[in-house]
Amino acid sequence: MKISRFEILPRISAIALLFALFLVAGTAAAQARVTVSQPFPDPPTTPAEKGVQTAVFAGGCFWGIEGVFERLKGVESAVSGYAGGTVKNPSYEQVSTGTTGHAESVMVTYNPSVIGYGTLLKVFFSVAHDPTELDFQGPDHGTQYRSAIFYRNDIQKATALAYIAKLDSAGTYRNRIVTAVVPFEAFYPAEAYHQHFLDNNPDYPYIVYWDLPKIDALARYYPQLLARK
Repeated sequence: MKISRFEILPRISAIALLFALFLVAGTAAAQARVTVSQPFPDPPTTPAEKGVQTAVFAGGCFWGIEGVFERLKGVESAVSGYAGGTVKNPSYEQVSTGTTGHAESVMVTYNPSVIGYGTLLKVFFSVAHDPTELDFQGPDHGTQYRSAIFYRNDIQKATALAYIAKLDSAGTYRNRIVTAVVPFEAFYPAEAYHQHFLDNNPDYPYIVYWDLPKIDALARYYPQLLARK
């Protein structure tokens, strides 16, 4: 039986929990990609975009991905949700079974006059998740936690593919990037309690040990991009 990240904590004794958190703390930084060498390779130059744009990314639990993107200048909103599946308006419980085809995703609405798509990709690959993990991120396993870019147009597709090729050829990671670059079809916002989960639950153990290191890395490596900490 699959145990969700909401169910596991009550099942662990206090001593076991402390030990588990100690181990997780030791590996959280690596999982959050804070060990990736800096400066991180720049993305390819993209044609100028006009008007507000949207981009959809998947990279494990959407709490941390959303938390990273909504801190960037030029990002008007970051919404947690589900993309890439076959079921309309799926619930979190359905997606968590891994049978709907969806990935936990984040739709980013941004102003390209302030932040470009290439910069969003750079943040996505360098601090938001580990793009070399196939169908899992950290403690979360299953296709619903896969790494994916759901491109909205040909520019996004070409930019994402070119950047992945550049990162792989540069040997940025020990392993090759497994991020899927696929066309966007539909996005379904997640339940209200998932939205802004990191900000609303900063002391939640999962957030503390898996997602806050991403926020720390964002502030350390890209302070010029921050709208807020």
